[in-house]
Amino acid sequence: MGLRIEISVNGEKREIPAGLSIREMLVHLGLDPQRLAVELNRMIVGKAQWDATAVEADAKVEIVEFVGGGCR
Repeated sequence: MGLRIEISVNGEKREIPAGLSIREMLVHLGLDPQRLAVELNRMIVGKAQWDATAVEADAKVEIVEFVGGGCR
């Protein structure tokens, strides 16, 4: 098994493989990146940077999912 790191996702400790980008981390966690916003260590990371931004050990990740809906 490869090297794993511990991170915090929405306040919950999680283990992921080392060396993942933000997009790879989302897929690893079983999330659909299409409707998400990500904050990494208190900085919002735009989708254009997800592939180039590595998630390192002890990172604090906040993930928000956009939900459709509206007023009637």
